[in-house]
Order: sequence, then structure tokens, then C-alpha cells
Amino acid sequence: MKVPLIKLAHARSGDKGDTANVGVIALKPEYYPILKEKLTVERVKAHFGDMVKGPVERFEMPNIGAINFLLHNALGGGGTLTLKHDAQGKTYSSAFLRMEIEVDDELMNL
Repeated sequence: MKVPLIKLAHARSGDKGDTANVGVIALKPEYYPILKEKLTVERVKAHFGDMVKGPVERFEMPNIGAINFLLHNALGGGGTLTLKHDAQGKTYSSAFLRMEIEVDDELMNL
């Protein structure tokens, strides 16, 4: 079944210059392996499309069940240069959690 990421994780986002930072944290330890498998750099880049002009970097943090992503060239130059409404990348976590991923039906019953 396909489910929105918000069923498996919560997220926080911010910025540094023209790079948005999004941390995705599994709601349950059992969900972390699914996040690791499904949230690839390529998939994240495709999900954000033209919003992210540069590369996407991924950093796994298994000790806290999280994955951190850096979305380069995502803020139109950064807070003082951009004409974007969200110059600091605060809404990127909400946008990320709308991503749909394929999971086994049994996983949602854990």
C-alpha cells in the first residue's frame, strides 16, 4: 500500500544560506529500516523537483532512527537574497512528509 510519509515519521527543517536542511525521524523503531530503504537521494530529489536546483545529500543517524537531508540550492540564494516566501526552509519538512511511499500492509499494524 502507498502511505504518506507522515504516517511513518515526523520531520524538522531549517536552513543555512541557500541549503535547506530536513531531518526525518521514524515514529517507531520498526519504521527506520523502511525510511532507510525508501528515502533515497534520487527519490528525495524527484519529490522536490524544481524546488531543489542542486544536489541532495543524505546522512543516516541510526542511533536516533533519523535521516538528515541537505537540499542544496533550494532557497533562491538564501534569506537575504531570495524572493521566495519561505526564505528559511521551514516548510520543507511539511512538503517532505507529503511524499508517498510503498509499504507492506503488515507494517502499518505494528
